Amino acid sequence: MPNVNNWHLKRQMQYPHEDTRPGRQFGAVFDINRCIGCQTCTMACRSTWTFNDGQEYMWWNNVETKPFGGFPQQWDVKITTKLGRQKWAGGKYKGKTIFETPDGQLCEEPLGFAPKKEEWRFPNIYEDTASGTCGSGVSLPVHENFFFYLQRICNHCTYPACLAACPRKAIYKRPEDGIVLVDQKRCRGYQECVAACPYKKTMFNSVTTRTEKCIACYPRVEEGEIPRCMAACVGSIRLSGWVSPPDKAKADNPLDYLIHIRKIALPLYPQFGTEPNVYYIPPRWVKRPFLLQMFGPGAPEAIETRTNPDKELKAVLKLFGTTKRTIERFELKTDHIEGFDGDGKQVVSVPLKEPFYERPFHDVANSAYRFNEP
Repeated sequence: MPNVNNWHLKRQMQYPHEDTRPGRQFGAVFDINRCIGCQTCTMACRSTWTFNDGQEYMWWNNVETKPFGGFPQQWDVKITTKLGRQKWAGGKYKGKTIFETPDGQLCEEPLGFAPKKEEWRFPNIYEDTASGTCGSGVSLPVHENFFFYLQRICNHCTYPACLAACPRKAIYKRPEDGIVLVDQKRCRGYQECVAACPYKKTMFNSVTTRTEKCIACYPRVEEGEIPRCMAACVGSIRLSGWVSPPDKAKADNPLDYLIHIRKIALPLYPQFGTEPNVYYIPPRWVKRPFLLQMFGPGAPEAIETRTNPDKELKAVLKLFGTTKRTIERFELKTDHIEGFDGDGKQVVSVPLKEPFYERPFHDVANSAYRFNEP
C-alpha cells in the first residue's frame, strides 16, 4: 500500500489510498484563548443542519470543556489509550498512527472504536469543570488547576479515517476544496466510518440509516462565504479560509501565515495521522504536558509567540470575526490591515489601534449633558 507524506508528523506514513491532495484545502484556525463557551456556534449549526428526525443527538459543531468534557464522552481518552505510547523526537513523530501497526505496516482497518449509545447523550457534560479546586489565587503563565473550551467541527482531514474505512466508498474528498462528504445514495449505514474517525465527527442517523457529518457549509464556501458556526461566533475566535502545504505556503494568506509562517496554530492530536485541517491556537494558561499531548511539540513555542505578538501578528489576529466573506489575502498598512476575498475585492479594513473619541460635556445640538464614568 502507498506511503503518504504527513507534514504534521514530519515523516511518511501508511495510508490505504494514494496521496492526492486537492487543488486547494478548506481549513480554519480557532483561537481557544478567546472562546467564552457561549455555544452560539453550536446552535447556529444545529438550527441550520441537524433539526430533523434521527438527528436529535447530532451536534456537528460542539464546544466541550477540557480536561474532562467530551462529545461523545471520553472520545479522546479512549482513542489515545488504544493508540498507546505517542513519542515525538525533534519535532518528528516516532510512534504509530491509527493507520499503522507497531512495526509500521498498514493496518487492515483504522484503529478506532464505536461509542456506546449513552455516550452521545450529553454534549456539554462536565461543562466549566476544572481539573481541580483552587485554594488560592492563580496567575500566568500556568494555572495549577484549569479548564478551557475546545471547539470542534469535522476537520476535513487530508487523510480521512472515515474515508479509509468505508467499504462502500460512500465517503469522498472534493478535489476542488478538500471538503469531506458522504454520498447518501451509496451509504448503507454500516457505521465503519463512525468507529474509524478518531475525532468522532461521523454520526449515524437511525431514521435514514445513513451516516451524516459536518459539510463545512459548502454551499456558503462555494459563494466565498464563511460557514455558519464561524459567522455566528460571538467571541470572534474563528477564521476560515484555505490551507496550503508547507512548501506552498503564502505569506499573505492569513491561515498560512498563522500555521506555517508564525506556527502559532496547531493541529488537534496530530499523532492520529489524519492531518486535520482545523487548527488551534493553544490556551496559554494550561499545563504544558497536557497541551503537548493534545497539540504536539509545537505548543510551548506557539504560546510564547501568541503571548508576545509583534505588529504583524497582532494585526492578522484582528481579522478574526470581522467579515462574513472568506479572507484569502491580507495587506498590512501603517495603521490598519486590509483583507481581500478570492476575487481580489477588499472586504474588510481593521485599524491597528482603536480610535478614541471624546465627546463634549455639553451637547448643544441635542440639549444634552454627558458624564464620564470613572
